[in-house]
Amino acid sequence: MDLKTLIDTPPWDWPRDAGWTLRKVLVDHGANESDRLVAAELAGDFTVINDELADALLMVVCSADEPNQLRARAAISLGPVLEQADTDVFEDPDDVPITEPTFRNIQDSMKKLYLDNSTPKEVRRRILEASVRAPETWHQDAIKNAYSSGDKEWTLTAVFSMRWVRGFDDQILLALKSDDPEIHLEAVIAAGNWELDAAWSHVVKLVNDAHTPKPLLLAAISAVGGIRPAEAGEILVDLADSDDEEIAEAADEAMAEAEI
Repeated sequence: MDLKTLIDTPPWDWPRDAGWTLRKVLVDHGANESDRLVAAELAGDFTVINDELADALLMVVCSADEPNQLRARAAISLGPVLEQADTDVFEDPDDVPITEPTFRNIQDSMKKLYLDNSTPKEVRRRILEASVRAPETWHQDAIKNAYSSGDKEWTLTAVFSMRWVRGFDDQILLALKSDDPEIHLEAVIAAGNWELDAAWSHVVKLVNDAHTPKPLLLAAISAVGGIRPAEAGEILVDLADSDDEEIAEAADEAMAEAEI
C-alpha cells in the first residue's frame, strides 16, 4: 500500500505493513518533503507506532540536516505515545507500543535538544509541546521561561504545556484574558483540565455567548464539566440539543463525564 492510499484509509483499516511503508518514506531523503511530512504525521498513530517507528521519528527530530518543519512534525507525533507510556508506567508492557528504553531515550534526547539554544525555535517549541505529555522536572523551568519570554509564539507553547504540568494556575487565569485567540483557547483547556474554579464564570460566559467561536466553545463546554461537574447539566442541557452535531456531542459527553 502506498502513502496516498494510507492517507485515504482510516488507520484501523491499514494493512500490517503500514508502519513499514511510513518508515520507508520518512527516512527517504530523496522523497518529496510533503510526503515525508505526511509520513511523520501518520507515524504517530497508535495503530503503527512501535520502537522502530519511534526511533525513526526521533532520528528526524535530532538531525540538524533535516528541514525544520519536518523535525517539528516528527516531534509532535511522538507526543501521544509519550503520554500513554507516562500514564501506564509500563506496568503491563503490552499496553504501551514502545519499550521503556525507547521512552527514556526519547525523553532524554528531547531534553538535550531543547536545552541546546542552537536548536531552531520551531523545533524547540514542538519538542516542549510533545515532551510535556510525560512531565519531568525540567519542564517547570522550561514553561516559566517560555511564558515570560515576551514572544507570543513561546507564550502559546507555554500555555499549551500548562495543561500537562501542574503549578501554573495564576498564569492560566491570566492567559484567559489574552486577546490572542490561540492563547485564550489553550488557557480554557488548561483551566478545565486542572479544574480551576476561579475560571468558572469565564467559561460559563463563553458557553452562553452565541458569538463564541466554535473551537473555543467546544473547549469551554469541556471545561464546564471539569470545573463544576454538579452544575454542568444545567449549563449544558440546551447545547445538547444543538443543531450542530459536534456541539451537541461535546455537551452530551461533558455531561456524561460530569455525572461519573
